[in-house]
Amino acid sequence: MIKDDNGRGKYSVIQILVADDDQHIRELISVYLETQGFKVIEAGDGEEAWQKLEEFRVDLAVVDIMMPYKDGWELTREIKEYFDIPVLMVTARGEAHDKLKGFDIGTDDYVVKPFNPEELVARVKALLRRYRIEASNIVHIENIRLDRTKLEVHVGDYVESLPLKEFDLLFKLASSPGKIFTRDQLIQGIWGFDYEGDERTIDVHIKRIRERLNQSGLKANIEIKTVRGLGYKLEGC
Repeated sequence: MIKDDNGRGKYSVIQILVADDDQHIRELISVYLETQGFKVIEAGDGEEAWQKLEEFRVDLAVVDIMMPYKDGWELTREIKEYFDIPVLMVTARGEAHDKLKGFDIGTDDYVVKPFNPEELVARVKALLRRYRIEASNIVHIENIRLDRTKLEVHVGDYVESLPLKEFDLLFKLASSPGKIFTRDQLIQGIWGFDYEGDERTIDVHIKRIRERLNQSGLKANIEIKTVRGLGYKLEGC
């Protein structure tokens, strides 16, 4: 089982806080970060972001400036006072004095909207390297270990190699157990925004993964559940 959501146990997946009052921006950032194996914790305002920081272990914060209840300036000051984590500001305000103010209060990097999501991911990875936090290519959940470098599923001594897309799909679901992913989110995260196929692709791949997990030799203690009208989620069983 993945642990340490509340700071306990061995930490397997890097967790990134995304604080922005624009739901579409949060979802866009989340899709790209989760594709890279990160777990995203979302917050719609500064106060909620602070609550998430107190509740979960966070390795990096992506912070918008213009948020209700507590703006990005105040949130960043508090993060830098109480947490030793990098902060990446994402904002529509690109004036030089705003950037200088951000760096003065401790912001580690700055991206101006509209931004290239792939550039944002690259900046996140650079900040994590700077803080010597390396992204994990291994995810543990229940009795399963997923090795991203080899595209392998391990259960004890049993090893099953998966095709790339099947592995990426399973890895994404396993990185956020219990979280519901829509078919559209999974397509965008695994196949990309320019994919021209339909949602049946997801259903076909999920069916194949389920068949592999149900093999007698594997005996996986996880299950991919269909959430009617929404999509899929992975849980222990």
